[in-house]
Amino acid sequence: MPYDLHTHSTASDGTTSPAAVVAAAARAGLTGLALTDHDTGAGLAEAVAEARRLGVVLVPGVEVSTSHQGRSVHLLAYGDVAGDPHLAAVLAGTVASRRDRLRRIVDGVRRAVPDLRYEDVLARVPDGVTPGRPHVADALVAAGAVASRDEAFEELLAEDGPYYVAYRAPDLEQTVRDVVAAGGAPVVAHPGSRSAADVLDRTTLEALVAAGLVGLEVDHRDHDAAARARLRAAAGELGLLTTGASDYHGAGKQNRIGENTTPDEVVARLLPRAAYAS
Repeated sequence: MPYDLHTHSTASDGTTSPAAVVAAAARAGLTGLALTDHDTGAGLAEAVAEARRLGVVLVPGVEVSTSHQGRSVHLLAYGDVAGDPHLAAVLAGTVASRRDRLRRIVDGVRRAVPDLRYEDVLARVPDGVTPGRPHVADALVAAGAVASRDEAFEELLAEDGPYYVAYRAPDLEQTVRDVVAAGGAPVVAHPGSRSAADVLDRTTLEALVAAGLVGLEVDHRDHDAAARARLRAAAGELGLLTTGASDYHGAGKQNRIGENTTPDEVVARLLPRAAYAS
């Protein structure tokens, strides 16, 4: 049975608790899932407990924000890597940068939506949670400026839009090395997305493989059939695993848990069974 290897909870920018994400995976008939919140493993303990209760396999993970050639590239790090002292410090630095960035984004968006208040956005970021543009989107929905998160990201919060603000993120290749050193398995998240596709050329991918990259997330709703074929071919040539996942965010996005999945045999090659949390 399959796994969904890319999900988010309220520990970062999802709308459902870690336990509820696990329960959703169980209802979808999945064997297991990976909880991969942005730059934090804060939701893993709750997810592990629910996975054990429901008999679902929980693969620990985190989605690490990185940068390559000035572009944002996300790296899925599977394994109990968030507790590694060095990587934990890297993640903490990114979260701090995201918090500073949040105010600057709100200041920009207020030029188009004057009623948006920074305090209203902060109210949607629980203590210890990684802040991000989705929290701004939720405040915009509450203010009646947009109908949904998706609409907010189409223009006001788009990465190529007028109010986008970058945050400080670690170097992609070095982060691959750091994940491997922490005993994890690094996989590039949605490599065909707008932000990543232009900078993940063959030379870059070869350097990442040399650094320890083990896979590419190929089956993702951001990738059309042509992108999936191209990425699958590149993975085959480079000896990389290919994964599939939903990038589930609860009610925050249209993504349905289990809409793309990864076969059990691929998951088994990502990590030893002993690394699974249940």
